[in-house]
Amino acid sequence: MGDVLITVKVMPEGVETDLDALEERIRGLGYRVNTIKREPIAFGLVALMCGFVAKDEGGVADAIPEAIGELEGVSGAEVVEVTLVG
Repeated sequence: MGDVLITVKVMPEGVETDLDALEERIRGLGYRVNTIKREPIAFGLVALMCGFVAKDEGGVADAIPEAIGELEGVSGAEVVEVTLVG
């Protein structure tokens, strides 16, 4: 089995959400973070596009957004892409 790049779109609870603190909470989950980019949505709301590298094992693409969704300041998290790497 190889590795996969899992891209997760993280929506904050609102424009007042501290995105720097949210990024730190995401990095602290224990998953291997490849990138975190900010994507403007509308009216000052900014989503975080998070790339994670993980082993291609059953359930990992579900576990990551589930864990992120439980973090303080997160309105929702969804997988937008899974790509085989290497």
